[in-house]
Amino acid sequence: MSRTKTFVLVHGAWHGGWCWSAVAAILRSRGHAVLTPTQTGLGERRHLMSKAITLDTFIEDITNVIDFERLDDIVLVGHSFGGNTISGVADRMRGRIRQLIYLDSLIIEGGQSPFSILPDDVVASRLKLAEPSGGVSIPAPPGKAFGILDPALASMVEERLTPHPVGTYRSPLNIKGPVGNGLPATYIVCTDPVYAPLQSSRDWARASGLMTMAELATGHDAMVIAPQALADLIDK
Repeated sequence: MSRTKTFVLVHGAWHGGWCWSAVAAILRSRGHAVLTPTQTGLGERRHLMSKAITLDTFIEDITNVIDFERLDDIVLVGHSFGGNTISGVADRMRGRIRQLIYLDSLIIEGGQSPFSILPDDVVASRLKLAEPSGGVSIPAPPGKAFGILDPALASMVEERLTPHPVGTYRSPLNIKGPVGNGLPATYIVCTDPVYAPLQSSRDWARASGLMTMAELATGHDAMVIAPQALADLIDK
């Protein structure tokens, strides 16, 4: 049996810790420790939705978990929007992290906001969708937007998706060093189908020289579509 690890799995926009259930179960069956925290305003913490939620809030959610659970030597995984969170955690807690895994992630550099690098049409569409909430939150898209083509699986996911706080898209990533802070990092591209809004992030990851690139032949929500393949890849 390989050496046991500690995984902290960070979800993306509209999701919650629930989305990692199958992957977490597989990793735990191998003897690994796995935590799947939910960030403020989402999932079972949706009652905390607020205009005041920023990227810093999301980063503090995870640094607090690491502190209070006394975690060390962590494999920190960030899916999609969660890539921003793990970049922030790496900047603040470099010594507690063993490896970073960006799973089909949005990547921004220090001082940038997610809206500053997303395509203009995507930004405009999401702001329009946020208007009924007074600009506080963006309602979730359908499951097929995340590459979930099986109707039953899409329905299961859609029942759990919750609106996402707009403030996390508007606020900058407050990091002092480079993305990843010099830690070993891997970027996993989900290739079938490709999630178009993140193309600039994939291009950045390839060009940066800071990350090892890997591919997984599944849709964007790999953790619900192909949990076994994803667990095998992040464990390896």
